[in-house]
Amino acid sequence: MSKRESTEQPDFETSLQELETIVEQLESGELSLADSLKHFEKGVTLSRHCHEMLDQARQSVELLTHPENESSAVDFSGDDPESA
Repeated sequence: MSKRESTEQPDFETSLQELETIVEQLESGELSLADSLKHFEKGVTLSRHCHEMLDQARQSVELLTHPENESSAVDFSGDDPESA
């Protein structure tokens, strides 16, 4: 794990743009098998990261729009063992 990955994750827009670039490269068919696998692995990681950020945003909106519903309250620290 690189230093950047261990301390700071890219924002949603950066992650999504990088994921779109990876998809374009994979769809081009110009990558070797090894490079395709590396790109695919990075894409899966980025996809999971984007989904986590979207889930956190959805939960934040839910809490803001329905503060009386305490059952929807969750820890936003990102340490949810189910998402790993």
